[in-house]
Amino acid sequence: MLPEPELDDLYRDIILDHYRQPRNRGKLPKADLSGEGYNPLCGDEVTLQLIVDNGKVRQVMFEGRGCSISQASTSMMTEIIKGKTIAEVREMIELFKAMMTKDQPAAPELGDLEALEGVRKFPVRVKCATLAWNVLQDILKEVKSKK
Repeated sequence: MLPEPELDDLYRDIILDHYRQPRNRGKLPKADLSGEGYNPLCGDEVTLQLIVDNGKVRQVMFEGRGCSISQASTSMMTEIIKGKTIAEVREMIELFKAMMTKDQPAAPELGDLEALEGVRKFPVRVKCATLAWNVLQDILKEVKSKK
């Protein structure tokens, strides 16, 4: 395990990398599912689009603007859910929200999202980190209702 200051630097670098070079940014012309979210406290916005095929997330893209926490969290989320089943994605949502709101350590399945664990010390910023996850959770409700 890295000493605390080095770990903080590594986490800061991961967050800034995803903020400066977001993964999966753009529009999906033929999305199966889409939704948007807005954080009125700070102005963060995110629009999420998914293509789901045979119960798996085949493609995911997002558009948005906001702070480094909201945009990095969204970028990391899109990377980790691609290729996962809807059930696995729902589990990821629960694991991430538990890490952010229940003082649970980051589950290994969250990978680089562990970099956001320190955000929970700042309750106002938790809303930034969870914005896209809440949008994802909402649009996955459509999957259940479509069956």
